[in-house]
Amino acid sequence: MDEELVGRSHPESSGQWLNVQTSGVPQGSVLGQVLFSIFINDIGSRIKCTLSKFLDDTKLSVVVNMPEGCNAIQRDLDKLGKWARFKKSKCRVLHLSWGNLRYQYRLRDNGFGSSPAEKNLGILVDEKLHVNRQCALVAQVANCILGYIKRSVTSRSREVILPLYSALVRPHLESCVQLWNPQHRKDTALLEQFQRRATKMI
Repeated sequence: MDEELVGRSHPESSGQWLNVQTSGVPQGSVLGQVLFSIFINDIGSRIKCTLSKFLDDTKLSVVVNMPEGCNAIQRDLDKLGKWARFKKSKCRVLHLSWGNLRYQYRLRDNGFGSSPAEKNLGILVDEKLHVNRQCALVAQVANCILGYIKRSVTSRSREVILPLYSALVRPHLESCVQLWNPQHRKDTALLEQFQRRATKMI
């Protein structure tokens, strides 16, 4: 990703070619996503662990039963560190299970800490695989949107409120719900209160 990109200078200037960016892909361009996909296509060619890629998100994962598994992850991180430059501030470790070794990993001799929860394609996954944080996050977003509807729409008829609720609130309450389906009564009650609140608005 260290290709040099050049562009034409302004017509009123000298008319020479100027360096506009020294690395990466220009943001907002038509071919930006295609070029990015081409550049990172071979990122997992020498990786032994499971490497998941989605747009600009890259996740390295493996089941670790013994210290040798931790070393395997570290070897793959070393390969990734040689392949490209990653922002340390965006790198996190999510340790799952109760008896995890909590190995301290590093990238280019810089260690990065563990996180109690991380988002994966919009779903907040915590280290104990509980969904209460995801339920709280969804409830917060739904509460804000429902408040906007209440403040900005004067009509309280069913024909107005129900389509707004279905289009703006329900997608947040039901997005990937098959994955984070709440099992505890308090999480279910937290989400169901928005249906009652929307019903009272009518």
